[in-house]
Amino acid sequence: MIVLLPVAFAAGIITAFTPCILPVLPIVLAGGSSGTKRRPYAIAAGLVTTFTAFLLAGAWLWGLIGVGEKHQVQIGAVSLLVLALILLVPKIGELAERPFLVLTRRRAGDLGGGFLLGASLGLVFVPCGGPVLATLTANVATNRIGGWIVAIAIAYAIGAALPMLAIAHGSRRAAAGFRRHAQAVRIAGGVLMAVAAVVIYKGWAESLQTKLPPWASWAQNAVEGNSAVRERLDGLGKQRTVLAARAGHVGKVPLEDYGTAPELQQISNWINSPALSMRALRGKVVLVDFWTYSCINCLRTLPYLKAWDDRYRSQGFVIVGVHAPEFAFEHDLGNVRSAVKRLGIHYPVALDNSFGTWQAYHNQYWPADYLVDQLGQVRHVHFGEGAYAETEHDIRLLLEAGGSTELAGNVREPDRTPTELRTPESYLGYSRIGDYRGSPLRTDRPATYSFPASLPRDSFAYAGIWTVADERIVAGASARLRLHFHAHDVHLVIAGHGSVSVTLNGQRRGSVAVDGDRLYTLVTQDRARDGLLTLSFTPGLAAYAFTFG
Repeated sequence: MIVLLPVAFAAGIITAFTPCILPVLPIVLAGGSSGTKRRPYAIAAGLVTTFTAFLLAGAWLWGLIGVGEKHQVQIGAVSLLVLALILLVPKIGELAERPFLVLTRRRAGDLGGGFLLGASLGLVFVPCGGPVLATLTANVATNRIGGWIVAIAIAYAIGAALPMLAIAHGSRRAAAGFRRHAQAVRIAGGVLMAVAAVVIYKGWAESLQTKLPPWASWAQNAVEGNSAVRERLDGLGKQRTVLAARAGHVGKVPLEDYGTAPELQQISNWINSPALSMRALRGKVVLVDFWTYSCINCLRTLPYLKAWDDRYRSQGFVIVGVHAPEFAFEHDLGNVRSAVKRLGIHYPVALDNSFGTWQAYHNQYWPADYLVDQLGQVRHVHFGEGAYAETEHDIRLLLEAGGSTELAGNVREPDRTPTELRTPESYLGYSRIGDYRGSPLRTDRPATYSFPASLPRDSFAYAGIWTVADERIVAGASARLRLHFHAHDVHLVIAGHGSVSVTLNGQRRGSVAVDGDRLYTLVTQDRARDGLLTLSFTPGLAAYAFTFG
């Protein structure tokens, strides 16, 4: 690729002398004939900036909204016409300048105007490009923007801008004689811009390439058409062709299309990976998995996610675990990092502490999975546990459509999603409190509670001293918690350091050592059944929610 850098630079210089650039030259002359000494540089900077930005971002954006190349050039022509009207009609100029009056206090003179003029030329300059520019544009259109593409585009733009800079700077000598006729120069410049805008809008600029002597064609062909350069350009073209063919297969996969996957937004930290984006992951099959490490439903999905990561990562499959915290302690990077290590997760994990990505996907569930194809389209959505075979089937469909031919057999992991009737998740803090029975609640301060004479199924009560906060309860002296449940397993989210003694149906079951903020399993039975659970807490421990399996 490095051979294309000097080629692109030389091609840009030659482009500035091709016939189709003639409509732009009067604009450059008019722009450089007035203002500060730095104005020509501002014009060149505007041209380079807009030309490069248009090539690397504009072409992709226009493609997304369906705006063709012809209309893109016409938009650039219209912007020139607006500048012409500002020069020709004083009242329009006053209206256009009013929002920018604050800039007149700057000592930079008319740098802004020069930059704006150069920026408008960036769009209309594109049709004059040769094979280098055509190949760059084609690769951008198929979302293959990489470091070399950016470098080549900048080299081309600088090469094209340097002759423009020389022309604009040289025109200052001629401008000295016209300063006494500033109004006439202003009108003449406006007319030139208006004529050029019409010429470009009608497409006459491109036709000049064939109607005038092609004095630069031999040089352009010599620089861009030699075998070494053509080999490099053809390589880019072949890559684009293969990608387009695969994209056609991906688009025909018999799955729903839920639209373009939202970008990963407001991610505070990454674990197991540098920062990623959905844009950078184009060409991969991506599973965006919303989870949080204390969620039992999320934890039960992990064996499947880890197995898919092991099985399909080498085939172009990427899991992005978007960690959206449910409780305050899950915002802590150290806690999440420890959980990822303890759980044996090796795929990228993004910390969505501000819920930017959660909101971008309009998500409401833990866990939630969004399967994204190689084109960046969401093709499969599933909320909660289960449907693992269906999700894996769709992963394999997209990988095969993208060209993967050596897929091993399906993951043989049994579906452990609980199906029997069980007690629902029970939150202990007052903001989402479950079926609480017992003494009246006194919130956000230590208070003494006592158990009721009996507890209906699926309800709980406090005894001893507790501080009941919005999302948790904090144990004081003699703090106990009683729960009447129906389930196979009982889990409790606990934070702090200490121990919890467990008594089930009047029989002591030992204690659980609490050494961090996470989910702890308190009871495991051979089948789902009723139970009366009584827990005693070390003062200072905090409990958040019961979950069941």
